[in-house]
Parts: sequence; structure tokens; C-alpha cells
Amino acid sequence: MIDALQDFAGSLPAYLQWLGVMLVAAIPFVESYFGSVVGVLIGLPPAVAIGVAVIGNVVSMLVFVLTAHGVRSKVVAGKQQAPEESPRREKLRRAFDKYGVAGVSIVGQTILPSQITSAAMVSFGASRNAVIFWQIVSIVLWGVVFGVLATLGVSLVR
Repeated sequence: MIDALQDFAGSLPAYLQWLGVMLVAAIPFVESYFGSVVGVLIGLPPAVAIGVAVIGNVVSMLVFVLTAHGVRSKVVAGKQQAPEESPRREKLRRAFDKYGVAGVSIVGQTILPSQITSAAMVSFGASRNAVIFWQIVSIVLWGVVFGVLATLGVSLVR
């Protein structure tokens, strides 16, 4: 899959490759970490690759958070009973209750994409602004770590 995404971003004209990386990073499960790797591998400067991957991931996450917040607001206003939680959602809720917004935001990306964890936390009743803040911290952190590792790996190969 990374090869296909790398081919997509690399096939764009050089002046649009940054946009390709931004689009790739907006995809759940690709995120800023693989987006920054794709950017480095296609030859973008590491700072550009990481920056556009982070922006793409943040924009995508914001769409999910704001949508989940809107849905939750309507459900709470209508006082409808929430449906039965799936085992995966129940596990995420337990982690949320145990580690809070910051912990789930930073560590949660090892299990689920930021878009899903952020939407779930907002649906659990977490503050929309706190979720956005901690998700951005997490997205930047993971993007920088993977971008630097990719840069170091590429420089070792050369």
C-alpha cells in the first residue's frame, strides 16, 4: 500500500508532490507518520514532507471531530439512547476512561487512526477543543518521529 501511495505522490509534477503527500496523509491508517515517510521517499525536503503530512492529517481529523461533535450534540439534545457499544468501541472507552484525552491521543495512534480515536473521544463526551489540541500534538509528534526515521534511513542507503 505504501508503494502505491508513494507512486501516486511521486507521479505528480514536482511542484504538486507536496499536495499529493497532504492527500495521502489525510487517509485514515496512513496518517502523518506514513505520509511523512512517503514525502521523504519521493524526495521532498524532510521539513516539507513532515509539514504537509501533518497538515493533511490534521484537516482530516478536524472533519471527523467536528462531525462527531455535531452528531453528539443532536443526539444529546434529542436525549436518544446510545446504541450498544461494539467490543472495539468499548475497549476504546475503557482506555479513554483510564488515560484521558492526552493519553489516548498520543498512544491511540498505535491502535487506531487519529480520525477514529478523536471522533470516538468526542462522542464519549470529551471536550472538542481538548481532543483537537491533543490530537494535533500527537499528529505532529508521530509525523516528526517517522519523518526523521525515514530521513535517516534514506541517508543510510545513499
